[in-house]
Amino acid sequence: MMSLSKRIPMLVLRLVALGASVSAIVIMVSSHDSAQLFSMKFDAKYSHTPTFKYFVLVNGIASGYTFILLFFPSKSSCAHIILLLDLMMALVLDSSISACVAIGQVGKKGNSHAGWLPICGQVPKFCDHVTGAIAAGFIAAIAYFLVLLYSLHNVMNLFALRA
Repeated sequence: MMSLSKRIPMLVLRLVALGASVSAIVIMVSSHDSAQLFSMKFDAKYSHTPTFKYFVLVNGIASGYTFILLFFPSKSSCAHIILLLDLMMALVLDSSISACVAIGQVGKKGNSHAGWLPICGQVPKFCDHVTGAIAAGFIAAIAYFLVLLYSLHNVMNLFALRA
């Protein structure tokens, strides 16, 4: 059984991760803007980009996982499975953030070699929301990484105690 002094830091880290993940979802889902270009109106929404949908989905899964673990009893028999799931959450969050940063870079700067024009000048509200969501996602990823390190530390201590 994990002692209270070991459980409190993990609880705080998981709450930070949960808050950041939920914030990233809310900010990304609320990102939309429209622009008029040559008498044509176009909308920019997170749902128009598969990468942003992936970001929302991954943060939703991470949030649900973390919420469930807040009420999960901390038994040493499940520590290995939780460690593996923590690793998976950290990895998929990192992959979603990396993909969003790549798309965000194209949105801000364009790609002259591919003929893609930057769009952030036309839809700045959308780009600001996406930037905020990515920042919240980074905070969530850092929190999950710290959760992973703390879980790893606790599992290694269990091995040391059994030896």
